[in-house]
Amino acid sequence: MNCKNCNNEVNLNYCPNCGQPVNLERINGHYIIHEIEHVLHFERGILYTIKELITNPAQNIRNYLTENRNRLVKPIIFIIVTSLIYSLCNSFFHFEDGYVNYSDDNTKSATSAIFKWVQGHYGYANIIMGIFIALWTKLFFRKHTFNIFEILILLCFVMGMGMLIYSVFGIIQGLTHFSLMQFAAISGFVYTTWAIGQFYEKGKIINYVKAFFAYILGLLTFTLTAILLGTLIDLITKH
Repeated sequence: MNCKNCNNEVNLNYCPNCGQPVNLERINGHYIIHEIEHVLHFERGILYTIKELITNPAQNIRNYLTENRNRLVKPIIFIIVTSLIYSLCNSFFHFEDGYVNYSDDNTKSATSAIFKWVQGHYGYANIIMGIFIALWTKLFFRKHTFNIFEILILLCFVMGMGMLIYSVFGIIQGLTHFSLMQFAAISGFVYTTWAIGQFYEKGKIINYVKAFFAYILGLLTFTLTAILLGTLIDLITKH
């Protein structure tokens, strides 16, 4: 018979070309539990990835890009999972208003709607911000060989960790009722600047300065783009 994935001839239980099993396991409770365990498994799973990104983010991300892509969770999966964790924690403890605030008298404007979406979905908006930060990072570190897509991989890991930092502070705030989210924002900012600067060359202070401005300018560019987009939508809809 032929493999249903790559159409290669198969004589055993698995395709010798792509590894696809001849008979797929039925999706049931055991299958779901196994998939969750696979994601959370300490070795090469989400917990292992978090540990490595806390202790030495630069070296581990560099290794992922150039040497071994099996030790860490895939970056897109990582930022999706961490954003989901952030969103779930926020839905229980409602900590987002502690550091993301937007008010506008004209509640019917498109700009107002955009920023309210950002305020209500900061975890997902953070992913979009990463694109703007990546562009500025590429500009500031243009002498290095990493392309824009590799920088996006860096930011998926780094900003995913930022989501976890916010989540931890948010849980503590929800349980203790102490206002901590401003400290969470500072901690996330410091971690991001440190990780990006270390990624390029940790011995040079100028790299941390560049990472600082790349992050700040990325956020400002995202904000200005949202304002311009909202203004353009308002102009089009009014005419």
